[in-house]
Amino acid sequence: MVDAALRTNTANSTPDDSATHIDVDAVGELLLGTWAGTRREAREMIKDPAFWRDDSLGKDEHRERVLSQMHLLVQNKAVHRAFPKRLGGEENNGANIAGFEELVAADPSLQIKSGVQWGLFGSAVLQLGTAEHHDRWLPGIMSLEIPGAFAMTEIGHGSDVASIGTTATYDPETEEFVINTPFRAATKEYLGNAALHGVAATVFAQLITNGVNHGVHCFYVPLRGEDGIDLPGVGREDDGLKGGLNGIDNGRLSFDHVRVPRTNLLNRYGDVAPDGTYSSAIDSPGRRFFTMLGTLVQGRVSLDGAASWASALGLFIAITYATQRRQFNGASGEETTLLDYGKHQRRLLPRLATTYAQLFAHDEFLQKFDGVFSGRTDTPDDREDLETLAAALKPLSTWHALDTLQECREACGGAGFMFENRFVGLRADLDIYATFEGDNNILLQLVGKRLLTDFARQFKGADAKTLAKYAVGQTAGKVFHGAGLRQFGQAVADLGSTARSVENGLRAEQQHELLTDRVQQMVADIAGRLRAAGKDKVLGEKLFNENQAELIEAARAHGELLQWEAFTDALGRIEDEQSRTVLTWLRDLFGLQLIEKHLAWYLINGRLSTQRAASVSRYIDRLCARLRPHALDLVNAFGYEPEHVRAPLASGAEQMRQDEARAYYAALKASGEAPVDEKALKKARQL
Repeated sequence: MVDAALRTNTANSTPDDSATHIDVDAVGELLLGTWAGTRREAREMIKDPAFWRDDSLGKDEHRERVLSQMHLLVQNKAVHRAFPKRLGGEENNGANIAGFEELVAADPSLQIKSGVQWGLFGSAVLQLGTAEHHDRWLPGIMSLEIPGAFAMTEIGHGSDVASIGTTATYDPETEEFVINTPFRAATKEYLGNAALHGVAATVFAQLITNGVNHGVHCFYVPLRGEDGIDLPGVGREDDGLKGGLNGIDNGRLSFDHVRVPRTNLLNRYGDVAPDGTYSSAIDSPGRRFFTMLGTLVQGRVSLDGAASWASALGLFIAITYATQRRQFNGASGEETTLLDYGKHQRRLLPRLATTYAQLFAHDEFLQKFDGVFSGRTDTPDDREDLETLAAALKPLSTWHALDTLQECREACGGAGFMFENRFVGLRADLDIYATFEGDNNILLQLVGKRLLTDFARQFKGADAKTLAKYAVGQTAGKVFHGAGLRQFGQAVADLGSTARSVENGLRAEQQHELLTDRVQQMVADIAGRLRAAGKDKVLGEKLFNENQAELIEAARAHGELLQWEAFTDALGRIEDEQSRTVLTWLRDLFGLQLIEKHLAWYLINGRLSTQRAASVSRYIDRLCARLRPHALDLVNAFGYEPEHVRAPLASGAEQMRQDEARAYYAALKASGEAPVDEKALKKARQL
């Protein structure tokens, strides 16, 4: 699909750009993606003000409001989509994620607390438990009779789950597991529902039986009795006020030899018999661990989507305002609209292009997730690919959301700093997304390791000369359209060829080559430097650490390539010619700003001459000007209505103010009573 779409490129066309129009509804349908119907249902639901964030509330009141909103979600049957049909669910994993992502426009606290309850706590029971566990606990989890916490993260081991300190030691005499927090650093931390509302938790702990540690497993642990009082041995602390998401009762949990029945082990991947004998269908402890964690990847999937839509919401507000607000007199004698300034276009339009790319990539990512979790494409390779995609895309979208919301805030001046205009609250709430479900840099390191592993598989035993000529002949689009990890795109036989056509228009083919070549070369260079370690683990650790920053950057470049290709794939699905033309300009803007961002690399590595590098920025300026007439249509395609936006800046009030001011000055001038401008008077006297 990518190869066919590459042939559609209009970067050098010179039509009357203002006469070209996009089909807003058709583009909007494309952005809403595979589960457009579910997204529209969710958006219709959250038009109800009962779901909206109330900025006047303090922490405690906000927490209770969000809990009440959770009950509204249950009443609206908005939480059941992923659960088994026999329990009233739909077994529709893609629709489940799509619906939850839309809650970010209502209140990010609601979106995340919902994710904790049904996407983490409930999903742990669903994915790691068996039918017995499903029957026992899922009905209560679905109805919110059992609000729960997902107790994985510890103070001393955040992203390093394999090293957590909490233990679950089996006692064969009582057929119970003893859950224990042996030291302070093993305290479970930052857990939603832990401070107040949770009555149970899915606790991850080192399973020890017959003196053997079998690694991290998950246990269903009650926290409170029917009297509402915490059970003996359960320690609970409130995290208090946070930098955002204060509608969630985050807290800490610790366990002082808390006993739970043997059957509370969620035993889909590992079990303990009454006599203490451990068994698992997965012999390798490492593979078993990653298989269990892989079943919970949906948290990263939903964060990627929610962050992308939050960026879209911020850009809708900022660009709508920028098409109405006027500032400084122009040559015409009238004040200039903000978005007519080149710098303002440069601030917002490349970020708009990135948001489009992320939304298209997310929908393909969500399709892959649904395929794996529905069982249609559930193989070990597919699950590994899905985890790699999640680790590649979630960091880019969450970082982009923070950057975009901040730039949108500044682009709206002091008005953007007012809480009512959404930027401040959204940015504060989304700040934690960058470390939710794994620190972004650590996730990208996982991607980098996967790239190196694939490299090693292809070139095992190859000599230095072969490595130097490293080129991958498989298109990166494969991961979204079949099995296997998306590779690095088209082969580059002659490194100089990637630069030859830059001055001829930076067409799609050249964008693809430049983006692809950067990933290829970075991975090959790192692999070459690591080869010196051989089997020397000490030297290998040293060399890896020395190359860690570049490896993470290579993974980031890989994620950017995935997004560019997803955007290009989307172009091939647009039937309206004018819409395809405008979105091709937007795709080109996305690709060129990626190349511009990494110009130093392209120059240092001889991919672009200084003259050709300068042409990149010139093309970006041209594309921004070309896209200016379409900016409002492009954000309207996001499909947000006033009940979703709820920002005075984007309500039309600014346009009314501007129209009133212009009408006032026009009437004053026509009346002949307008005061004379001092500068004009002095000029007249000089004549």
